[in-house]
Amino acid sequence: MSSNISDRTYATGKRKNAVARVYVRPGTGTIVVNGRSYEQYFTRAASQLLVQQPFEIVEVQGRYDVEATVAGGGLAAQADSVRFGIARALAAMESERRTPLKKAGLLTRDARKKERKKYGQPGARKRYQYSKR
Repeated sequence: MSSNISDRTYATGKRKNAVARVYVRPGTGTIVVNGRSYEQYFTRAASQLLVQQPFEIVEVQGRYDVEATVAGGGLAAQADSVRFGIARALAAMESERRTPLKKAGLLTRDARKKERKKYGQPGARKRYQYSKR
């Protein structure tokens, strides 16, 4: 879901249980996640690279400001959901950006989630040890 509201574009990104609401507007390249800069919020370098990836693919680093609110999941899933939201917003802004983002796999929702634990066994797939004798 994407919409334009007063020169900013909104998109939702999801990954596992993390949900990111992302607003992208033309600016100087500031990325704010939950009221903090993304370097402060995502302390791992890998997560920071994930958040920057959509801009690098469409070669618009430093041209857009991002304001994201993210909740649920862990930090890695949150970084992925922010990346997905940014990619969707950039694609909604200009349709010719869709092709390189799609080719890089950034517009595909990763539907993998944690499988629920089943009754009568210790985990989702693991079984209690079977004893023949």
